Amino acid sequence: MKHLRWPSWMPVDPYILLLLGTVGLAALLPARGTTADVASGASTAAIAFLFFLYGARLSTREALDGLKHWRLHITVLACTFVVFPLLGLAARGLVPVLLTDPLYQGLLFLTLVPSTIQSSIAFTSIARGNVPAAICAGSFSSLVGIVLTPLLAAALLGGAVGGFSADSVVKIVLQLLVPFVAGQLLRRWIGAFVARHRKALGLVDRGSILLVVYTAFSAGMVQGIWHRVSPARLAGLLAVEVVLLALMLALTWYGARALGFGRADRIAIQFAGSKKSLAAGLPMASVLFGAHASLAVLPLMLFHQMQLMVCAVIAKRRSRDPREDATSPAGTAASRTAVGTGTRPG
Repeated sequence: MKHLRWPSWMPVDPYILLLLGTVGLAALLPARGTTADVASGASTAAIAFLFFLYGARLSTREALDGLKHWRLHITVLACTFVVFPLLGLAARGLVPVLLTDPLYQGLLFLTLVPSTIQSSIAFTSIARGNVPAAICAGSFSSLVGIVLTPLLAAALLGGAVGGFSADSVVKIVLQLLVPFVAGQLLRRWIGAFVARHRKALGLVDRGSILLVVYTAFSAGMVQGIWHRVSPARLAGLLAVEVVLLALMLALTWYGARALGFGRADRIAIQFAGSKKSLAAGLPMASVLFGAHASLAVLPLMLFHQMQLMVCAVIAKRRSRDPREDATSPAGTAASRTAVGTGTRPG
C-alpha cells in the first residue's frame, strides 16, 4: 500500500486500522437476519477465492525448489504445530487468574492455527532473508493445517469444539484445500494474469479477510457475548499474547541459530514460525466453534495485529544488517524472488 504514503516510521500497517474499523462497524451495525446469512455465504466464498489465489500464485518450480530445504520446513512446522501448542497448554495455569475459560480456549485455538503466507513472505523480503523458503514454508504450513488444526483442536479442546466432526474436516478441506489445488492446476493458464494484476488481487485478498472479520464479530454482537469480556480480562489476554509472541520470536531466531541455519534461513524461520494466519483461522473457527466462533477468534484477531506491528519493526531492523550477510546463495535467490513476487504484509 505504498500509494497511501503511510509514514515510514509508523510500525502500524494501514490494514490493521482497517481491521479495527471493521470490528467497530460490526459493533455499531452488525449484520442480522437475512443480511447475516448473505454476509456469511459471501465470506465463505471470499475465503475460498483467497485460497484459490494462493494456489495460482505459488510457482510449481518454487515449491519443488523449496522441498529441497526440508530441514527448514520441518523446523517451521515444528514451531507452528508443536512448540506453539505446548505453550498454549502451559497457559492453562493462567485460568482463572488472568484468563477466563472461553478466552483460554480461544488462545489455545490460536496456537493450533497454521502460519501466514503473505506477511511471512513480505517481512522475509524486507529483511533480505530466504524468500523462496518463506513462500514454501507458509504454503506448506497452510496445507498441513487444513487437516492438522481441526484434529489438534478436537484432541486439545475437547468439548469446547462443539462443531468438530468428520463433516467439519470435510467442510474445511472443501473451503481451503480444494480451491488451493484448483489454483495450482489452473496456474498454467491464469498465472500470468494473476502476476499482472497482483495489486488489484491483493485488495481482494484483504477485502476477503475483512468480510470474514465483519461476519464473525457481527454474530458476536447479535449474541451479546462481548459483555462477557471485561477490560481487565482483555488486558490480561493482551499481556499473555505479548509474552507468547516474544517467546516465539526468540525461540525461532536463537533456536534456528543453534540448529546451524544461516542468516537468510533464520529470517525465514522466524517470520514463518512465529506467526498465525487470520485467513485460515477464521473459517476454521466458524466451522469448529459454531455460534461461539466470534469469542473464540478474539485472541487470534489481537495476536494477528500484534504480530504484524512487531514483525514490521523487526524486518526493518534486519534490513539494515551489513549487506555482506546477504551475499550467500540463499540471500541472492531471496533478493531475486523478492523482486518477482512484489510481496507485502497481509
